[in-house]
Amino acid sequence: MTMSLKERLTLALLDEYKSRATYAKIIEKFGPVRPFVNIHEAEGRHVDALVRLFEVYSIEVPVDHWPCHLTVPESLKEASQQAVDAEQDNMTMYDRILAETPEPDVRRVLLNLQSASRDRHLPAFERCLHRES
Repeated sequence: MTMSLKERLTLALLDEYKSRATYAKIIEKFGPVRPFVNIHEAEGRHVDALVRLFEVYSIEVPVDHWPCHLTVPESLKEASQQAVDAEQDNMTMYDRILAETPEPDVRRVLLNLQSASRDRHLPAFERCLHRES
């Protein structure tokens, strides 16, 4: 089944909202630890990039309800593992969305977001997980 542009963008934005809110809660609990503090800022930029696409295509931007629905792991090690898993899931989600995305501007943004997860976020969280082990 093919997803509409609105469905594809919404799926991506809700995932970025979730990451941003999760990392914010982790920072709230454990302090401004790296890489969470850096990647939280990056997730904000990802949200902004997706919101711009919603505006370009005149699609209503979904509300971010994630901050009210998250619990934080008990340890930084658990938080790091959760982040590794989330970034891996994020890359898989982008594979699925990109397979159905013909719009060049949307593809460019999605590829950039996927690349950030794969090339920067995942390795940073993996290093953090190894430090905490």
